[in-house]
Amino acid sequence: MPHIVIEHSTDGHAAFDVTELMQALHDAAAATGVMQAADIKVRATAYADYLVAGRRDGFCHVSVYMLEGRTPEQKVALSEALRATMAQLLPQTKSLSVDIRDMDAVAYKKRLLD
Repeated sequence: MPHIVIEHSTDGHAAFDVTELMQALHDAAAATGVMQAADIKVRATAYADYLVAGRRDGFCHVSVYMLEGRTPEQKVALSEALRATMAQLLPQTKSLSVDIRDMDAVAYKKRLLD
């Protein structure tokens, strides 16, 4: 169920492989124990048009959406692990950020086909 959504600029980085970044963030999230590897969905979107503080500085922002119930300490551990992974893979990127979002378990609805 947890979703890791990566948004990044198309420039402002040293060359990087987005698939490698997605796998690394998946693995880092699973390693925290806050979520199970088999449940994590990861996707990425690149932006050619963007401004960061009014400038074209490279960025990578990760949003994590998961059902409510984790402790603040678990969320901080997850956020720090993801940011550290981004810093390792994107050492030249000006802006790296992570946002952890709780999803309302009552309002969240899902459909899966067999």
